Amino acid sequence: MTWNIPNMLSVLRLVAAPMIAVMFLYFTRPYADWFALCLFVLASVTDWFDGYLARLWKQETRLGAMIDPIADKAMVVIALMVIVGYSSMSPWLVLPATVILFREVFVSGLREFLGDVAGTLKVTKLAKWKTATQMVAIAFLFGQGVFEHYLGMSVLGMDPSIVDQIMTGQLEDTLGLHWKHAGMVWSGWIGMVLLWVAAALTAVTGYDYFSKARPHLKD
Repeated sequence: MTWNIPNMLSVLRLVAAPMIAVMFLYFTRPYADWFALCLFVLASVTDWFDGYLARLWKQETRLGAMIDPIADKAMVVIALMVIVGYSSMSPWLVLPATVILFREVFVSGLREFLGDVAGTLKVTKLAKWKTATQMVAIAFLFGQGVFEHYLGMSVLGMDPSIVDQIMTGQLEDTLGLHWKHAGMVWSGWIGMVLLWVAAALTAVTGYDYFSKARPHLKD
């Protein structure tokens, strides 16, 4: 196995995947959301850098080719698990997350079954767009958690009527409730829309891989 900088970045991204969930075990919210968001964004950035550096320095290896997709899938699966779990199982998140998780398991199993001919299931440009969309969606959904809990901390113990008056402009917004609420709503909507787009791309690429594998599944 060749240990170079691109491979080390891939390994770090793989290690970062479970740490996203660990943040919610050892830190209270919104700090857990902040740490998970920062860790996820940094790990996502390395996803671009390790491939770019490997091609630039001609350091593409079998180890890197193996770890890179595993790290991507681990990050997405664990992050979605955390987000869905802390969203009180919202169906608007559960359904696209289920499509994404099902596709990842299905394609991984398909590659394992095909063995030596799994090379026919090469990563397509659409699949790369799918992964990028998933990561951006997840980053926005983590951001929603940050805004949501800062908003909750700001109104904690406050009379609901006073909150309503502040939100309707009858009282001065000295606590910044408007921008916290706007951040929560917009990051949530953007994240959810992108997650549905990612789920659609996931379904399309999953069917594409299955179509390519069908000739090898005949008796």
